[in-house]
Amino acid sequence: MKKILFILSVTLLCGPLYSLAQASEDEAYVAKADINLENKDSLRRGARLFVNYCLSCHSAAYLRYKRVADDLDIDEKLAAEKLIFVADFSKMDESEAKRQGEPKKIGALMTVAMRAADSKRWFGTAVPDLSVIARSRGADWLYTYLTTFYVDDTRPMGVNNLAFHNVGMPHVLWELDGLKKPIYETVKNKQSGTETETQVFTGKFDYLTEGKLSPVKYKEAVNDLVNFLVYMGEPGRLERQRIGIIVVLFLGLLLLFAYLMKREFWKDVH
Repeated sequence: MKKILFILSVTLLCGPLYSLAQASEDEAYVAKADINLENKDSLRRGARLFVNYCLSCHSAAYLRYKRVADDLDIDEKLAAEKLIFVADFSKMDESEAKRQGEPKKIGALMTVAMRAADSKRWFGTAVPDLSVIARSRGADWLYTYLTTFYVDDTRPMGVNNLAFHNVGMPHVLWELDGLKKPIYETVKNKQSGTETETQVFTGKFDYLTEGKLSPVKYKEAVNDLVNFLVYMGEPGRLERQRIGIIVVLFLGLLLLFAYLMKREFWKDVH
């Protein structure tokens, strides 16, 4: 038993120390997202950005338009008009119209018509579904990723990313963000008598062209988009949390009555 306790204590102590060591070795720039799922204005703005800039390639196949409309207090008629992309079937040949399928309705899943084979040929990999991307990557990573695209002429799409080096995705928000390059500073390190120099990102960019939004407004827009992506990963999160609080309070009250009953049953037992 003592050996087991010793192993557990060593594990609990060394685990955080190992994590700190790894963090210091692999330290990278990470920006902080301000996530607030109760801010429906932010979620509605994020939904608008998602359907306009993301949904043409990335699906959210585990979520329905109606669920988004209901959760974000959007009128169904308005949601059908503003959130659902309606293809012009009159301009398509028969094979293309068949591939597109029937026009989507408010109860449809948020899927895309682009085939995985096409996306792999165009971008080098199949475009992922974004239903649970926030749960997989984390809100801070997504916020950092969407705010750190920069011009790189060596890449096929002309851009690179500080959070995802050599990413195959184009900077779809470039019109809002503008084109920019990161600003680095030289940091000198002395180890074992040897001095080395490394380039460290300062957190600032040199803008080559201005976007439709200022840098501050662009970050706010990205934060809205990430907020919506977090919501997409678990639409019932707020309800789950509210139910959880009620359950814990009920169990606490039940524990009190169980304790009083136990005292009553055992008061005459010596």
